[in-house]
Parts: sequence; C-alpha cells; structure tokens
Amino acid sequence: MSCLMVERCGAISFDGPDQNALCVRMLGNARVRGQAGLLSERRGSYPVIDFRLLNTTAHSGEIGTKKRVKRLLSFQRYFHASRLLRGIVPQTCLHLLDEDYLGQARHMLSKVGRWNFDIFLFDRLTNGNSLVTLLCHLFNLHGLIHHFQLDMVKLHRFLVMIQEDYHSQNPYHNAVHAADVTQAMHCYLKEPKNISVLENHHWRSTVGMLRESGLLAHLPVESIQDVEQQLGSLILATDISRQNEFLARMKTHSDNRDLSLEDADHKHFILQIALKCADICNPCRVWNMSKQWSEKVCEEFYRQGDLEQRFQFEVSPLCNQQNDTIPSIQIGFMSYIVEPLFMEWSRFTENTPLTITMMSHLRKNKARWRGLLLKQHNSEDNSAQMNEDKSRTSQEVEHQ
Repeated sequence: MSCLMVERCGAISFDGPDQNALCVRMLGNARVRGQAGLLSERRGSYPVIDFRLLNTTAHSGEIGTKKRVKRLLSFQRYFHASRLLRGIVPQTCLHLLDEDYLGQARHMLSKVGRWNFDIFLFDRLTNGNSLVTLLCHLFNLHGLIHHFQLDMVKLHRFLVMIQEDYHSQNPYHNAVHAADVTQAMHCYLKEPKNISVLENHHWRSTVGMLRESGLLAHLPVESIQDVEQQLGSLILATDISRQNEFLARMKTHSDNRDLSLEDADHKHFILQIALKCADICNPCRVWNMSKQWSEKVCEEFYRQGDLEQRFQFEVSPLCNQQNDTIPSIQIGFMSYIVEPLFMEWSRFTENTPLTITMMSHLRKNKARWRGLLLKQHNSEDNSAQMNEDKSRTSQEVEHQ
C-alpha cells in the first residue's frame, strides 16, 4: 500500500461486514462511529482511535499523548488517501481527495526523477502528505520494500511518524522541505556515478522512530545497528557548521582523483555529500520554486529575530528583518555556501546534464537576486534623496 501501491506487493483488503458502511462524523466531542456505534477495528488497518482521548487525560491501556493520537489520525487519513491513489475507491462518505487531484498526483509521480518537479503542487495534490506519498513511491521504486522485506503497515506508520514530527507551522523546515530534499536525493542517485551506492539504502530518519515503529525488527541485530550508525552519520553531515570540513575533504579527493565507490567509506562519504547538496539545493531549482523557498527560509529567520528581540536577546545573524533583506541573504548564501559545494559536486559527476542544469539555474537565480538587490538599493537611495530635498526646501523656507 505505497502511494502508488506496488502491484507486486498486493493490496491489503479490509474484511468485515462494516467495510462499506462506515461514515466519519466529527461533531461536538469528535467521535468516530459506524452504523452500529463506535467503529470496530478492522484487520489490516491501524487500531481504532477514540477521539475523546484528545480532550481527556490518559488512562491505563489507552493512547497516552495527543501527539500519539495525532500520528494515528494522520496514518488513517493517509491510508485512506493511499488507497485512493491506487485507484481503489472505498464505499464510504469520507473523501479526502477528488479524482482530478488523484490523477494529477499519479501523473506527477511518473515524472519524479525530473529536476523541475514542483513539490509545492505535489503537496497540494496529496492533501499535505507529500513526504509520505513520495517516500512510499521511492521505497518501492528503489527496491527497498523487496530488499528489506518491509511490512507495509509498519512502513506507513514509520513514514507518518516522520511527517508528523515536523513542525507544520515552520515556513521552511517542515515536511515539504523534507520531501523536496528526498526528491533531490532521488535525482542524484540516478546519476551515473551514484548508481553503485544505492545498496546503502539510507534515508534521512531518526533511530528513535525506527525503533518505535518496529520497521526493521525482523532484521539481524547487527544489521539494525549498522543502519542506525550510518543514518546518524548522514544526519550529522547536513549540519551547516560542518560545511568547510566536508568541502575540504571533497576538494582533496577531487584533486587527487582517488574516490573509489568500491570503498565502503568513500561510498558513505559520497552519500553524505549528496545529502548535503540535496539539503541546500533550493537555489539550483527553477526560479519560481527557488524564490518560494528563499522567502520561506527568510520568514523563518525573521520570526526567530522577532522572538529574540521580544526576549531582549542579541538578534542572530540574518534574522533582523530591517537590515537583512531576502536578496542580500540569498546572494551571500549562494556565494559562500551553495556555489563552492556544487562546484565540487560538478567535478565529481563530471558535468552530467542534471549538474549543468543545476549550475545554470544557480547562476540565473543569483543574477535575479542581484537585480532585485540593486533595485532595492536604488529605491532606498531615491527615498533618501527625496527626504533630503524636502528637508533642504523646508530649511530654505524657514530662512526666508
């Protein structure tokens, strides 16, 4: 039951007399009921949720936290949507997505390897489930479900946990950003020099969620420990404070031409570099998407600056909306962070069509931000000149 549920894995069907008679109503205290009272649990589905737990304290044997309930709700919502995405329309009165949207989502997934993939549109088409939907599709596409013999229900629970753990109120660092990074990684893994590292099958995640979901519980302990260790290494590699460390190592390897994908350490290092590139690839996207991401990340910076001012802390760099404009932030980010990393990535991939496209977008986007910055400066200069002229005129009138 991945987003375009893999036919080879088969579909999970619902058994029981109530499968065609369910109707969701959330009125007053918010309860889920069928024709015969509270909805009974169905085989192959997630455990039933009593919505009254949202407004009561936890009791023994019940769901303990609102966050847990939120995850269960999200799982059921997504499970329903995923059946729709597979073209299986259950006979219930709960319809999250209409057929037009579903058809467009399926069409977009067929082109998920293209660099101009619009993650904002895809998120709307999947009813805010872009990360879960995309990961399910890619897990199947890359053979992870078959290779690791993954249980589909556990996989869905795990992916929903990841998606729900992001703070949706964050303008930039949210589940849509994670989906965008995932799609970029998919594009990079298709590159001629990355094909051999696919056996690693490492996706950004957290060890805690892996353990809670039980997704890998059927694997040998040694394999689980290896996955956890390498996932941790990948996650830490995205820390921007370690940029110079990874960049220096990448330059050394490129200068010496000694990177060997037969070497396990080298393969893992390239995965780290690819993930770093995917994490900051927004300036390499087409302008309309790149601009949206730029505005979202700056909005997040400004929110932090406002909070720091409110509590009388020193405002962090790039977080002062009065002094740090979006064009100036983006030009600096591109010049000192993005360009150096992607130049080394370009050397590694030996200028593939994808790399050439990304570098072209990067140059064009930087030029557009420079144009906007110049326009902004001219506007400020004109405003300052007008104020100066007004002041001079006022002074001359007073002298007369």
